[in-house]
Amino acid sequence: MSEPQVKPVADDSRGIVRPAAAGTVFRLDRFPPTGGAARFVDRYWLSTWRLPPGIRHEQQVLLHPVVNVVFEAHGALVSGVDTGRFAVTLEGEGRALGIMFRPAGFAPFFDGPLTALTDKDVPLADVPALAGLESLLVPLVADLDVPAEAIAAAADAALADRVPAERQDCETTTEWADLAVHDRALTRAEDLASAAGVGIRTLQRAFTEHIGIGPKWFLRRYRIYEVGERIAHNEHVDWAALATDLGYADQAHLTRDFTAAFGLPPAQYAATTREAREKTPAEHTPAGEHTTGSGS
Repeated sequence: MSEPQVKPVADDSRGIVRPAAAGTVFRLDRFPPTGGAARFVDRYWLSTWRLPPGIRHEQQVLLHPVVNVVFEAHGALVSGVDTGRFAVTLEGEGRALGIMFRPAGFAPFFDGPLTALTDKDVPLADVPALAGLESLLVPLVADLDVPAEAIAAAADAALADRVPAERQDCETTTEWADLAVHDRALTRAEDLASAAGVGIRTLQRAFTEHIGIGPKWFLRRYRIYEVGERIAHNEHVDWAALATDLGYADQAHLTRDFTAAFGLPPAQYAATTREAREKTPAEHTPAGEHTTGSGS
């Protein structure tokens, strides 16, 4: 099995609030899965940080509506779909490895509907299908001398040994979710159901059981990501036109949703993002320090 190759973060900062911190306050490496693991896993991410004594950084993340399994030096947790805004405080030095599953991709490994994990963290030890991953990967994450590529490859190989050979019902849900992510013309759950060729209730049952949230919420999260990405890439945004393009009733509705997700109205968020982008690494951290940190 070939090692997963690192993917750049700059091209896709969805989920990272004020992504200008990536590479200045923290480092975030992403690796795609290979082989059989790619049926269920979207990526492996590894965040690393090394902050001087007394320096702390709070990083906010608007998590993708999927399950992440996160390994740190002290153990491993399964994090279900988080419908809020997640914040982590970085200090000292350390790193975290995340296995970010595809939408519905965690369903074969969990006994029960994924709504049981929504807005919750549970110990990986409570998921028998992934037994052994914690004892394998936690020591690698804790040893800062182990290369990121080697950790991602170890996770990829371990997942490949555990994926079911036969096709799973949840893989159809993954295909429907991919439609929602990639086809921007789909702004309503009814539109997605029509594109998938199923009734709205069938779509809703599949999303709640295999992902943990309904299709309407799923669609709205990715439309909000679209706004954040345009700001992150310093695009000029016509807010009224974008609201219409993304299926909102009006600009005010878009503004309310964005503010709830990112914590600031779009225009204000854009201004603070520009300020962060214009800062040099030396302004983020003391001279001579290379610091890196958490993300997904």
